[in-house]
Amino acid sequence: MPDQDNLDSAVAELGWQAQKSAATRNAILDSAISCIVEYGYRGTTTTAIAQKAGLSRGAMLHHFPSKLDIVRGAVEHLHKKRLKAFRKAMTRSSEGGQDRVLLGVDAFFDHVRHPLFVAFLELSVAARTDPELAGILKPTAEAFEREWYQTAKEVFPEWQGRDEQFDIALDLSRYVMEGLAISSLTHRGGDRDRRVLRYLADKLHELRDA
Repeated sequence: MPDQDNLDSAVAELGWQAQKSAATRNAILDSAISCIVEYGYRGTTTTAIAQKAGLSRGAMLHHFPSKLDIVRGAVEHLHKKRLKAFRKAMTRSSEGGQDRVLLGVDAFFDHVRHPLFVAFLELSVAARTDPELAGILKPTAEAFEREWYQTAKEVFPEWQGRDEQFDIALDLSRYVMEGLAISSLTHRGGDRDRRVLRYLADKLHELRDA
């Protein structure tokens, strides 16, 4: 019979190794996303990712054998982080008893200006002419869309029973926000952006109160 103390020690060691491995994988995926934002998809190499993660290229390839494997993991990691950030922003907009529509608009706008959204835009553009990347991005993006929609319904229960108005409000918000986010890559919006956001909030109020 194995000694119980030795058995407990072995189990603890395995648990620590699993945690260390998971932390290393997350560091690699975070570094991959940072590289995509900083260098673009084409400029993101396994060497650049390893350097940003503080690992040797060989150590990184032990966890992800190829760039495509890293990208596949990074896309899933990115969507999880985006969904978490979106839920946090929308939940925060539900607090304080203030104008929830206006707070929701501001929270959504902060979300699309975050580097995580920039990474998603970069991958989306690159996937247009890269079938392998498109094959990775498409199913994960569709899963994100479903969870994003459900999250929005959960944090804005006052729209319950008005599904058509809610769908229009959500689509209108998304298209306006994403358009502003793309535009912000080439110009400073300032007052122009704020004017559009306030107009959007007015339209959302009309939909909600119709």
